[in-house]
Amino acid sequence: MNTLDPRDVDLRKDLDATVRARHDLGEDYDAALLDSFLEKVEQRIDDAVDRRVRRHLAEQQMASARGARRPKSADTWPERFGLAIISLVLAIPLTAVAGGVAGTAGTVAAWLGIVGVNFAQAVRYNPELFSGRRARSREDD
Repeated sequence: MNTLDPRDVDLRKDLDATVRARHDLGEDYDAALLDSFLEKVEQRIDDAVDRRVRRHLAEQQMASARGARRPKSADTWPERFGLAIISLVLAIPLTAVAGGVAGTAGTVAAWLGIVGVNFAQAVRYNPELFSGRRARSREDD
């Protein structure tokens, strides 16, 4: 058996052998026999603790590895920058077409759409942006 168990056969045999040796050798060897048996018990305890610690560390490493594989946030700087660039690039032809077809009202409508898309993206990735949490957290500092 690998654990410390009162029914551990090997440990029981060691104890029986120690008791028989004490009986055969007399009380003069009590300390040496007891030290020998306790060293064996101590080694068994150390082995059991080592196994438990290794298992616990392995479980922590597995949990950490699982946590590292979480999907990354889509709110990365290149993605936000890309959206801004695409918005500006598309704004030029949208403004031209909307202004040519519907005049000033078309231009305003096109720009409201561009601003709306960028606003929706900002709120999607930063819900606290317009909720007042940032203002409160800066006041606390």
